[in-house]
Amino acid sequence: MDILLSLATLIFLAPFLAIVAIGIVLTSKGPVLFTQIREGLGGEPFAVYKFRSMYIDRCDASGVAQTKAGDPRLTPIGRVLRRTSIDELPQLLNVLKGDMSLIGPRPHVYDMLAGGRRYRELVPYYAARHGMKPGISGWAQANGLRGPTDDAEVAWARIDHDIAYIQNFSLLLDIKIIWLTLRREFLGGSGL
Repeated sequence: MDILLSLATLIFLAPFLAIVAIGIVLTSKGPVLFTQIREGLGGEPFAVYKFRSMYIDRCDASGVAQTKAGDPRLTPIGRVLRRTSIDELPQLLNVLKGDMSLIGPRPHVYDMLAGGRRYRELVPYYAARHGMKPGISGWAQANGLRGPTDDAEVAWARIDHDIAYIQNFSLLLDIKIIWLTLRREFLGGSGL
């Protein structure tokens, strides 16, 4: 399902993706794609692809400095890409490469902070989320648990949702998450 849906989506969206790429090139200096090292299956590192949404001289390659509302690092087109989650679409290439699935726990950067602490320190069973390939979207995101991780309770709830997804994984659940993601993020997301 991952390979077929990601390939079909890339082919279907190719003209749109080309327009987005041209828009990025015309509105700010730097590459079209941004890569960042994230933790994948088994905690192994991999490079995740995203459309670049920040000015190249202001971005944080480590990913530790999360995007906030009104973030001055975002380009004008980057704000739109983030708000609509279009910046995530190049991750379909990660799915084709086998680094990610369409649905699974979102891949975090190493040493990601949650509630002012490293996630690993905050949530004792944090590493259990690496028992499955990370996804472009997941159960946490489908339930509105997306954005900055300043609040320790919300950050903890994300991990609980990731673990619940792993424990209840099914094709029907994946379809439900895809629908909820399209409705919540692409049609009405905040981009944080």
